[in-house]
Amino acid sequence: MDWTCLLSPRRHPERENAPGDPRSEFLRDYDRIVFSTAFRRLGRKTQVHPLTINDHVHTRLTHSIETGSVGRSLGLHAFELLRDELPPHTPPAMLGEIVQAACLAHDIGNPPFGHAGEEAVRAFFAEAPDHLVENLSPAQRLDLATFEGNAQGFRIVTRLEMSLNAGGMRLTLPTLGALLKYPWTSEHPVARQKGKFSCYLSERATLDEIAQRLGLPPGTEGGFARHPLAFLVEAADDICYSILDLEDARELGLLSFAEIMAALGPLADSLGGPARDASLHQRRRLSYIRSQAIGRAVEDAARAFADHHRAILAGAFEKSLLDVCSEATRQGIAGAKELARGRIYTNTRKIELEIGSFSAIGGLLQVLCTAVWEKLARGRVSGRGQRLLRVLGEHAPPDDATLYEGYMRVLDYVSGMTDQYATLMAKQIGGLAENLSVR
Repeated sequence: MDWTCLLSPRRHPERENAPGDPRSEFLRDYDRIVFSTAFRRLGRKTQVHPLTINDHVHTRLTHSIETGSVGRSLGLHAFELLRDELPPHTPPAMLGEIVQAACLAHDIGNPPFGHAGEEAVRAFFAEAPDHLVENLSPAQRLDLATFEGNAQGFRIVTRLEMSLNAGGMRLTLPTLGALLKYPWTSEHPVARQKGKFSCYLSERATLDEIAQRLGLPPGTEGGFARHPLAFLVEAADDICYSILDLEDARELGLLSFAEIMAALGPLADSLGGPARDASLHQRRRLSYIRSQAIGRAVEDAARAFADHHRAILAGAFEKSLLDVCSEATRQGIAGAKELARGRIYTNTRKIELEIGSFSAIGGLLQVLCTAVWEKLARGRVSGRGQRLLRVLGEHAPPDDATLYEGYMRVLDYVSGMTDQYATLMAKQIGGLAENLSVR
């Protein structure tokens, strides 16, 4: 891969850049994402804890903003370490602006209720009645039964948001490349094994075009090699959620302050000073620890990126940057993740609400997909189905759509819902709501 091609500020689809705009093309990407309705809705989507009333706990929106901030720092550090390897006259802020924009959009396709929402969609299509899926190809069934927030996000930014079916947000190629954490479809071996992919069949031609224009080489098992900056986006996300999930857990009383101190100790240069000042509120003490831990992880991840950049450019690097950082950073991140798996993600209230999300999302998909099936497969729509198609609004499929396209439109509608809206819609459609309005 070649940095000149990888960083060229061309857009998808190809179009002339705006003359006289003092912003860089990548700052324009950032602004488009910030002002999108899909990004705005992240404010009421679960990061880890569904439907919490504690305003200090992260949502997908605050997580995305903070990940963007960390991503920008990673990009700035990477530039300083690699400036002699980059094209002449590369602006010092360029890498940071690209990574920040991609980080901002990295969760834009996540459904309501977090990862439980993804699992609920997958479960519905994996167990759907035969008549709903018998007209789908095996590849189309696989797409739906392995629903992925990353792939939905790619669909949003390249098709749905802003310029509908005409390039979406029309972001720059470098930002799109950095966003592609898994640049392959659901048929790729990694997708089959781990359910991880960044592109549905419906956007495969778009992926192929973007990869060709960026110069991303084909992968050994299909798909493409990652854009180098995608490694920085991944690192920013990992740093933020592994550290900040602990902070949220303390806010909710799931972890003690001492447990967090012990977990993040390897990442902090020093846990003296404000961290041990008992006269300070624990939020202030935690913010000091968090700042030190994130700063250390950012420096180490940027150094790892610089150390391995030749293998990354060759498409031969297949690890996470955090896996090749210093021992202290590896231990700190691993310890934080282990603590979260054992004490946070298994919390009873969280699990109870996630179980409820299966009913809410499954119920919505059942009635909406049935209405779409009646229109596109059976050719006769019931009275209830007609009403449900009107509920879909602009997401309702046209008469000439395929069944796969119809179901994708249902997923666009349901996955775009906030936690609260999905809960209310499920109640209303199920006849359980009392004097409530969804508007």
